[in-house]
Amino acid sequence: MTALGVLLAHLAGDYLIQSDWMANEKTKRWWPAWAHAVTYGLPYLLVTRSPIALTVIVVTHAVIDRYRLARHLVWAKNLVAPRAYRHPWSECSATGYHRDRPPWMAVWLMIIADNTVHLAINAAAVVWLGR
Repeated sequence: MTALGVLLAHLAGDYLIQSDWMANEKTKRWWPAWAHAVTYGLPYLLVTRSPIALTVIVVTHAVIDRYRLARHLVWAKNLVAPRAYRHPWSECSATGYHRDRPPWMAVWLMIIADNTVHLAINAAAVVWLGR
């Protein structure tokens, strides 16, 4: 039940509860990022009662979304690739993928990376910091 609970809480918090304002402004200013992170954490009240786990989930969510950290992870993973796949940050900063990748694909791959990071952190918080 824990894995399903973490997944459903994530989906509800990131896709059902997040307003358009939060989605559009969270990478520009802290107020929308915190508003999103706090409301994102609400479904996790059904998964864990641990204040420490909830704090980790909310704080990491705010920071990851505010700075769009998934794009940095996507870009960094290519640093170990053959030289032809390593591109300067200036050519990849929008999504972490090189600008020659179709924009729709780059955005979706970054969203998938973002979701994966959130889910991994949240599962670890729930499992290791208490239920």
